[in-house]
Amino acid sequence: MTTTRQRPGAAGDLRQVALRMRALDAALPRRDGVAVFNRVYLTVTEELARRGAEGRFRDPRAASALGTRFAERYLTAVDAAASGHDRPPACWRPLFQQRRHPGVHPLQFALAGINAHVGHDLALAVVETCTALGCRPDGLEADFERVGDVLTALEERIREDLMPGPDLLDLADPLTHLAGSWSLERARGAAWAAARVLWGLRDADGLYEEFAERLDEGVGLIGRFLLTPLG
Repeated sequence: MTTTRQRPGAAGDLRQVALRMRALDAALPRRDGVAVFNRVYLTVTEELARRGAEGRFRDPRAASALGTRFAERYLTAVDAAASGHDRPPACWRPLFQQRRHPGVHPLQFALAGINAHVGHDLALAVVETCTALGCRPDGLEADFERVGDVLTALEERIREDLMPGPDLLDLADPLTHLAGSWSLERARGAAWAAARVLWGLRDADGLYEEFAERLDEGVGLIGRFLLTPLG
């Protein structure tokens, strides 16, 4: 069973996790599926750090803690896959398993990573942040939405950057259909609902872990569909 509950100790810093992502970007082959998502997420992390420095969050401390714990879940999954000893969460396994498949388009890698990270990691990061800061999820909702706005703007950009040009649309009809079938807005809404459920289950014996595990598996199933080889 994948361990889904992490200790609510002090989170790192958005600048520190951005440094780790830059190191990954330098180390991984450009076409590697994890590298594709990592470049996308590095942009998100740097934008969150920039907005935090500009005071654009209601509670900068809480927003930074949420953004950092959110990012650290992705980096923990990367470390688990690289170690050869630990298994990453089920939501991340499709990306790590398919990362070098020649028939998977870069847009699919990016969407599969966003699906895993938003669909599973974001909900748990909200609970961990609330536990560490001694607040309820409602106290994070405004900054949760601001973080989500950054993700939405980025999703629009990566669809523009990674979709084939108009001359290739006929050949890419399955990709167009697949990409259009997944919605970040719905994933964000589901993540917020899941965070509230997990918060309510945090003291219920065994139910937190069971719900989190089922969430992990369900998001992983969606990831497998997103990574259907089309080439």
